[in-house]
Amino acid sequence: MVNELVTELPQSRLKYLRMELVRAGVDGFIIPRADEFLGEYVPASGERLAWLTGFTGSAGLAIVLADRAAVFTDGRYTTQLAQQTDPALWERRHITEEPPVAWLKEHAAGKRIGYDPWLHPQAALDRLAASGATLVPLPANPLDAIWTDRPAAPTAPAEPWPEEFAGRSAAEKREAIAAELREAGQNAVVLADAHSVAWLLNMRGGDLDYTPLALAFALLRDDASVTLFMDPAKAGPSLRKALGNAVTIEPRASLPAALAALKGKIVRLDPEATPVWFAETLRKADAEIAKASDPVRHPRACKSEAERNGARAAHHRDARAMARFLAWFAREARKGGLTEMAAADRLLAFRRAEDRFRAESFPAIAGAGEHGAIIHYRATEATNRVIQPDESFLLDSGAQYLDGTTDITRTLWTGPGAPPAELRTRYTLVLRGMIALAATRFPEGVAGPHLDAIARRPLWEAGLDYDHGTGHGVGAFLSVHEGPAAFSRNAASIPLREGMILSDEPGFYLPGAYGIRIENLLLVRADAGARGPKRWLHFETLTLVPFERALIDAEALDRAERAWIDAYHARILVEVAPGLDGATADWIRAACAPL
Repeated sequence: MVNELVTELPQSRLKYLRMELVRAGVDGFIIPRADEFLGEYVPASGERLAWLTGFTGSAGLAIVLADRAAVFTDGRYTTQLAQQTDPALWERRHITEEPPVAWLKEHAAGKRIGYDPWLHPQAALDRLAASGATLVPLPANPLDAIWTDRPAAPTAPAEPWPEEFAGRSAAEKREAIAAELREAGQNAVVLADAHSVAWLLNMRGGDLDYTPLALAFALLRDDASVTLFMDPAKAGPSLRKALGNAVTIEPRASLPAALAALKGKIVRLDPEATPVWFAETLRKADAEIAKASDPVRHPRACKSEAERNGARAAHHRDARAMARFLAWFAREARKGGLTEMAAADRLLAFRRAEDRFRAESFPAIAGAGEHGAIIHYRATEATNRVIQPDESFLLDSGAQYLDGTTDITRTLWTGPGAPPAELRTRYTLVLRGMIALAATRFPEGVAGPHLDAIARRPLWEAGLDYDHGTGHGVGAFLSVHEGPAAFSRNAASIPLREGMILSDEPGFYLPGAYGIRIENLLLVRADAGARGPKRWLHFETLTLVPFERALIDAEALDRAERAWIDAYHARILVEVAPGLDGATADWIRAACAPL
């Protein structure tokens, strides 16, 4: 009966978790969105936050006390949080405006608050400790004790990623990072970010639905040898051959012994990206911990020439799929009867027809009318609604191709009538901001937070804004959200470097009415034409999909903005249109005609 209640009723899940906390001798417990790899996306077995609270967003944290509980998320998900959680059980908080540390300070100062040391990096715990609560590591996660139907961990095979796409061999990468360790006087580094492991070893997998990862930890030593910690059964002959003799594969159960063998050694750990379990275990082994950033993050973000070319090729394929979809949508949407989920499924079908397609890079956000104002809306059977004639439709989607990752947002008008003047005005403000960032040239050393305001300025001048970052990094057949660089006021000031790929996606959202977002991906490149003592950079636009002409107020654009749009559309006609025929070719010629 207990197991049935825990499975069926949200209030019983909270009740039985509190009972487990009493048994553990703590006054509360922290439940992050992350699993032990601390990534944005987690397998079904790691969806603890969603199971307990009902909230399925990709960013969040919950805190449970004996007499109250709260869930925190950012501006992308506040509407979704309100829809998916029970206000009788959960206080809903904006993670930036009402951070967890402030909530703990108000409600739990002096209390013993438990946490799972596999699910938190040291830096996050340090921030929470400022609340005055006593943070207590628990040997077992009390939530797992009541999650009786928890899915099994994924067991998808790991595969080598061809060097023709990576641009460098895994041996070259291992030696380059090992040389950095030697120069710093460090004996080894723990790589807890599965993306870093994937990049270092030119390895991909299928443990997540939208990110081609094999979830694994790795220990890289200063002699360039690696121990890869994952189920050995996931590594077939092709991967073992590609990894070579310098890489050994051990099960996760071997981690404690491997860390104990580092006694007296200097081991590098990223306090922002490594579960605190590793630091605790290394201290017990009398190893010296060197706190420093993951040495793979920057090399991974700065794409090789092969990865840049792969991104270009992937975006050309994606542009063809998008053009076929948009031509189809222009015909079908105004008829009525088309649903949000049907539209997303149709786009997926067009993408599947393209060479080297592997999966979506995230669940498509297909929001008609008022659903577009939910920044990270995801249609379900319960919310899926018909797309009406004469309304806006926001479509944010992307794909994983074997040679690159895409992410694109277009806000569309279904027609057949003309859009309201207010919608056109605000769409054009968003478009102007997107263009302003894409056209920016800047000196080396400038970081993403320095450029965020450029995309917001047209909206700010009209007294408007949006509650999310302007852009995020994108991987090479890896995560659609990749650090360390981002266009965001809240991001770390990581200088942009040649080879980084970032999104450019300003927006505006009117709750209950509509949402606007326009997104292209940008590649950071050296600016050969710049003069002066400093090295300058600029952006190459990778995305090649027309904008919604019905929503552009051409009179509100200045001469440079109109010229940018016309040049962009002319480029699409040269690079994308020749691969299209029939109705799609007719549509794209009309969509790309000069303003």
